[in-house]
Amino acid sequence: MKSGLPGAGPKQFVLELGVEVQRDVNGIEMGVLENGIPFLTQRGLSLVTGAHRSLIQDISQEWEDHFDDVVLTKDRISFIKQYLSQRGYTDRKLYIETIRDGSPHYAYPDIVCMAILEFYAFESRTTNQVAIDSYRNFAAYGLQKFIYDSLNYAPGDKWQFHHERVSILNNAAPLGYFIIFNEITGLIVDLITADLTVNHKTIPDISVGQMWAKHWKEFNLSSTYGERVPCQHNYPAKYPQAKSNPQEASAYPNHALAEFRRWFRYDYLVTKFPEYILKKAPMLTGGKAEALQIGSMYKPKQIK
Repeated sequence: MKSGLPGAGPKQFVLELGVEVQRDVNGIEMGVLENGIPFLTQRGLSLVTGAHRSLIQDISQEWEDHFDDVVLTKDRISFIKQYLSQRGYTDRKLYIETIRDGSPHYAYPDIVCMAILEFYAFESRTTNQVAIDSYRNFAAYGLQKFIYDSLNYAPGDKWQFHHERVSILNNAAPLGYFIIFNEITGLIVDLITADLTVNHKTIPDISVGQMWAKHWKEFNLSSTYGERVPCQHNYPAKYPQAKSNPQEASAYPNHALAEFRRWFRYDYLVTKFPEYILKKAPMLTGGKAEALQIGSMYKPKQIK
């Protein structure tokens, strides 16, 4: 069956999620994404399964075409769907598309790789010794551990980006004023605890700052609390934004703190944060379901 996939795979929305490390190990392309998910490239998956790369493309397209099918049959996509659904995988794509060195990059998560590998090892109509040997190796060792060890990769300190921002922004606000980042550290701690990859792409202070500035102007809060003032905002050296340090940010009068905290708790976290975190769902190990759960953390409790 022709899949109609261009090049290395079908088009999809490209995520902000980057590649932490990627190498060719004994001819197999593998890597780890910024959120710690180990993966094989389409070429790497083709090699370990002993299946032609075009077949991996076909399976990727079939997954999308039959994603909403309710009835499962005996075909390969039904086997893969059942395997992945039992393990909580619910994404509409079998791969994660990112940009690396300016080019599209197709990363098949370890759980997807094992589903396809098991099919070719034990469910395919023809004997596939390559898939059988690969499956035995990975099943005994664990594909995640295999990729981590092959790349000498160790998950980094998930608090690092937050701590660096806290350190560099300490006492950044002028006397008598506050800055947004210092006021949302509780939210950032919640996100890190929920295992969201918190880095220069996901810390929500820009989102909060933009929404608060809109609220400030809309209700002419400067007439009540006084004018906001510009202040210098520096990013740690590891952040891409550091190249244009210092940044200009706004500092708000301390007299407005109570109003900010009220707005942040009962407006932003309840009505705007769920949409924000949903956009970051691909960076969560639990995907959309976990994003919805995190987004509901601040939903007002119902009185029984």
